[in-house]
Amino acid sequence: MQKFSGVWTALVTPMTELGVDYDALENLVEAQIKGGVSGLVSVGTTGESPTLDPVEHIVVIKKTIEFAAGRVPVIAGTGANCTREAVNLTREADEAGADGFLVVAPYYNKPSQEGVFLHMSEIAKCTHKPIMLYSIPGRCGIEISNDTALRLRDRYANFCVMKEAGGKVEKVRDLFGRAGGKIDIMSGDDGLTLDFMRAGAKGVVSVASNIIPEVMVDFVKMIEDGKIAEAEAENARLSGFFKALFIEPNPVPAKAALKLCGRIPSDFVRLPLCGMQPQNLEILKSEMKKLELI
Repeated sequence: MQKFSGVWTALVTPMTELGVDYDALENLVEAQIKGGVSGLVSVGTTGESPTLDPVEHIVVIKKTIEFAAGRVPVIAGTGANCTREAVNLTREADEAGADGFLVVAPYYNKPSQEGVFLHMSEIAKCTHKPIMLYSIPGRCGIEISNDTALRLRDRYANFCVMKEAGGKVEKVRDLFGRAGGKIDIMSGDDGLTLDFMRAGAKGVVSVASNIIPEVMVDFVKMIEDGKIAEAEAENARLSGFFKALFIEPNPVPAKAALKLCGRIPSDFVRLPLCGMQPQNLEILKSEMKKLELI
């Protein structure tokens, strides 16, 4: 199974009112690869998976794989709160050539941990490729517990990595201590990358790397190399920008930042997301100016 470490970019899906902007997506993928990221995550939350229709969902994955051209692996977001839908998406993404799958905890219907285990088990049965468990209780209403993650890993080799976005360092430390190296842990929060890696995580699935891939790659390398004082200073330098990227729902600020940098032509997001409020946009601009991004 793929070993997960470093910086994996949770790619935004560039759009206009007419649809997905595949030219902008290609440019974004190219910038990520040139920036040195370890891999790409296509059509996760940052990629606006909730508002892509089923056809677009798979086409965006296919195009991302095409643009990456084997230079870095591409993980496809195939989670859903309907098990049949998640299985079907995973099969389609597998056939499209994805290197693995990001599968979020079932949201809204709030299953028990037994339900989470059974849901994930059905997905594991339809592919031999790696599955990145994605625990984000703030969006889903439930977490994927460490007990459930370890139970899944014991049953299916696919479950070799956890994207942890619950904000709890102690949960990362506990999973790292109990997994015996069988589950890699990735931070799901740019601002907690340092704390999570010190607790046993191997890297980050990053929103910030859409805009600053080289900076995030260097930051994670500092931590990997044990240059903690340097990493703490860099974390402090970036902290305002990290916060500004989540001052409104993701990926609204990330798209605004990419447009401000000239990386994408439009910061359009689909309803129910909407453009940034003027006061929050000014905060984002201020933090970007501090980093000399604009």
